[in-house]
Amino acid sequence: MNESMKILIAYDGSECAQAALDDLKIAGLPRTAEAFVITLADVILPPVNEEKSNTPLHLPEGVRRAYERGEHKLKQAESLAKKASEQVKKSFPEWQVRLEALADSPAWAIIRTADEWKPDLIVLGAQGHAVLGGRLILGSVSQRVLYEAKSSVRVARDGQRDAKAPLRLLIGVDNSPYSNAAVEAVRLREWPQGTEARLLAVVDTVMPVTPDPSQPEIMKWIEIDEEEGNWEQVRQVFQPLADKLSAAGLDAAVMIRRGNPTNELLDEAESWGADCIFLGPKGTRGIDRLLLGSVSSAVAARAHCSVEVVRTS
Repeated sequence: MNESMKILIAYDGSECAQAALDDLKIAGLPRTAEAFVITLADVILPPVNEEKSNTPLHLPEGVRRAYERGEHKLKQAESLAKKASEQVKKSFPEWQVRLEALADSPAWAIIRTADEWKPDLIVLGAQGHAVLGGRLILGSVSQRVLYEAKSSVRVARDGQRDAKAPLRLLIGVDNSPYSNAAVEAVRLREWPQGTEARLLAVVDTVMPVTPDPSQPEIMKWIEIDEEEGNWEQVRQVFQPLADKLSAAGLDAAVMIRRGNPTNELLDEAESWGADCIFLGPKGTRGIDRLLLGSVSSAVAARAHCSVEVVRTS
């Protein structure tokens, strides 16, 4: 893992935001990294006259009250940002942690901060806290960040996991460069001994295969029998990825399912007790259009566990 990994953490004091902080400890993150904690107060502070003058500035009563409310919420946000950064520092003593509270629209503030700071990973909760007006709920802020951010995004949830159980990582694969990047992201993380990884391929009647990774536009197709007669051929397509994870110390295996990719990923994650689902933002044409806005966004919205959508720079 690159020691200069940069992690942007959006925090609003809600239970889901707290779950995101706790989730950092099971995300396979490096011992050393740069973390930037931001808290958003969804308010617009009225402009004030910055010119020096001997004449006192008289604001209309409504504007004055709006400004006072905004200042109060911003101070709340600053307090929450400090609290979150202290917790992150306690969990990861060797991380360099900075913080900032912003009075802005949460989704666009997160995206703009990410564009400027260029983190490797954005972490946020699935739902948010109304006290700051943050609306960190999937379908608004989290959904917007998933769509617009150029970085990988981890939507964290509290899975109420057994601390003694091994970590379980489910990776959606479809032989595209995007899902391969998700596998690579998992491979490069630092996981505790015994961590289990399952690569799940959901097949249709045909499946595209890239014979030469350097020429992804060249495709051949594998016919998938109804009776699972040639599923072993499909398994062999993904076995090299599982072998890479095994070489990195994970207990890795390939699973093949037929059906709707979203439903199969969600069902497998729940029945297997996955702690996180890793996905690429796009996929090949062959496995039901693994495009953000369909499978990736639907899984992020509906999963019982954390979901990480992996993007490469």
